[in-house]
Amino acid sequence: MSTRDLIEVLDTDGPAAPPRPNGELLFEAPWEARLFGITMSLFESGLFEWEEFRQLLIDEIQTWQASGHPDEEWSYYERWAAALERLLAGKALCAVPELRDRAAGFADRPHGHDH
Repeated sequence: MSTRDLIEVLDTDGPAAPPRPNGELLFEAPWEARLFGITMSLFESGLFEWEEFRQLLIDEIQTWQASGHPDEEWSYYERWAAALERLLAGKALCAVPELRDRAAGFADRPHGHDH
């Protein structure tokens, strides 16, 4: 599946639409692009249906909006990450604490060693 085919799967106009200011996907940080790629790879592997993930993403966005978000700045890909965590945990593919430990381990690496 090509990148263009993958983009066809995305909810480009609905409540889970990713940032696309010029019609292209916008990633503000390398981790966002990696998260997107990992999600698409898992989807392509048949581990989940796109609609399953989309509904979790919509729920995460709505929950953030309803919370009044007093403690954090809006980040689409933070919501994406939370939805993916829920999906993986719900399918018993990976536990949330394990995901967070791995993410923290990567975040603690010195600059330039983020792979």
